Amino acid sequence: MLTVIKDGRVVDPGNAVGSFDVWIKDGCIDELVPCGEKSIPEDAEVIDAKGLLVVPGLIDVHVHLREPGEEYKETIETGARSAAAGGFTAVCAMPNTKPVNDIPEITSFIVKQAKAAGYAKVYPVAAITGGLSGGSLCEFGELKQAGAVAVSDDGRPVEDGQIMRRAMEYAKGFGMLVISHCEELSLVAGGCMNEGLTATRMGLAGIPNISESMMVIRDISLAELTGAHLHVAHVSTHESIEAIREAKKREISVTAETAPHYFTLTDEAVTGYDTNAKMNPPLRTEQDRQAVREALADGTLDVIATDHAPHSILEKDLEFNRAMNGIIGLETSLPLSLQLVRDGVLTLEDLVTRMSKRPAQILGLDNSLIKGRPADLTLIDEEAEWTVVASQLQSKSANTPFEGWTMKGRAVRTIVDGKSVFIG
Repeated sequence: MLTVIKDGRVVDPGNAVGSFDVWIKDGCIDELVPCGEKSIPEDAEVIDAKGLLVVPGLIDVHVHLREPGEEYKETIETGARSAAAGGFTAVCAMPNTKPVNDIPEITSFIVKQAKAAGYAKVYPVAAITGGLSGGSLCEFGELKQAGAVAVSDDGRPVEDGQIMRRAMEYAKGFGMLVISHCEELSLVAGGCMNEGLTATRMGLAGIPNISESMMVIRDISLAELTGAHLHVAHVSTHESIEAIREAKKREISVTAETAPHYFTLTDEAVTGYDTNAKMNPPLRTEQDRQAVREALADGTLDVIATDHAPHSILEKDLEFNRAMNGIIGLETSLPLSLQLVRDGVLTLEDLVTRMSKRPAQILGLDNSLIKGRPADLTLIDEEAEWTVVASQLQSKSANTPFEGWTMKGRAVRTIVDGKSVFIG
C-alpha cells in the first residue's frame, strides 16, 4: 500500500526542511520527494497537505493514563485517543496507577492495552521502588524486558538519597533512563500552591521554589557520581533551571522537561480558588515563567511534555487545599507551544525538536523521516483557530484551566505506522 502526503511543508530538524511529498510504503517512510518532481501512481492514497506542516510524530514523555485502577478518570484507550487528537504519535505512561506499575505483568498489560486501542503508541515508565514507597528497588531488568523504557516514582520523590543512588547505578546497568520527580516533602509542609503574594492574599499555605530546586541539585549530584542518565520532570522554577544549566556545562548526563502551563500561566491563575489550575509543582511567578521560556530557547530544557493528569469532579470539585493536583494537557499542548513560535521564543525547528526529535533521542528512538523508519507523522495547521470546550475533548476528564480559551494551531492528522489514527 502506497500513501503520499502531498505538497506539505516538512520540518524535520537535522534531516529535511522544505516543501516535500512524503512517500509511505507498508507503514514506513519510503522517501521524501521535492514537491511535484515525481509522478504519483493512480492507485496511491493521496493526502493533501498543502498549507500544512508535516513533522515527525510528536512524543510526550510524561502522561498519566490511570489504567489500571482509575479507569473512571482515563483509560489507556481514551488517553491514547486524546494523544492522537493532540498530534502525539507516542506517549510515556507514568507508573502511579492502582496498582502501581512495579512488576512486569502490569507493564505487559499496559503494552497490550495500548496495542489493542490502536491510537498513539504507549511506552510504559515503571516504578523505581515497589509501590512508589521509596523503599526496595524494583526489578529493572524484568521491567525493561516487559516493555518499560524508563523508571520513575513520579507522583512522589525518592526521598532517601542512598536509594536514589542505587537506583541510578542499577538503571545505568540496564541502559535505562531515570526520571526524577524533584520535591523535598519536608519543605512542602502542607502547601497547596506557590509560596508568594497570591498565596498570602488567598490565605493558602505556600510551596517554596527551594522544595523543587534542592532535590534537583541532589539528583544532579547523584547523576554526576553514578554516570547515570537523569531526566528531571516538570521543571517549574528559575533556580532549578540554573542548576540544570550548570550541570550541562559540566557535561553531566542530565536532560529536563517542562510543561505548557509553566510557560503560559502564573500562580495568579488560581485566583478564585480555581482547582483546575492546581498542580504539582504549582504554577509559579512571572520570573519563573520567563526563566522557563528562556531555558526552552537555549536548550537548557530539552523537552516540552504535558504531565497530562486527568481527574474527575470527585477529586477537583473540592476545597482548594483538598483537591487533587493535575490538569489534562494532551490536546492543548501543541497550540500553547506554537505560541512560543509566534512570540519569537522558539523557531519552528526548535519547537519540533522540543516536542518530537529530542524526546525521541532521550528514549533511544530515531523518528526521522528517512527511508525504513516507521511512518509516524503529525500534520499541523498553524492557523486553525478553535475554542477549548473541555467536554468536547477526547480525554475522559475535563480538568483544564484553559476552558474557553481561543487557541491557534492544532493537529489535523496524526499518522502512526502509516495509518491515520486521527483526522480533525
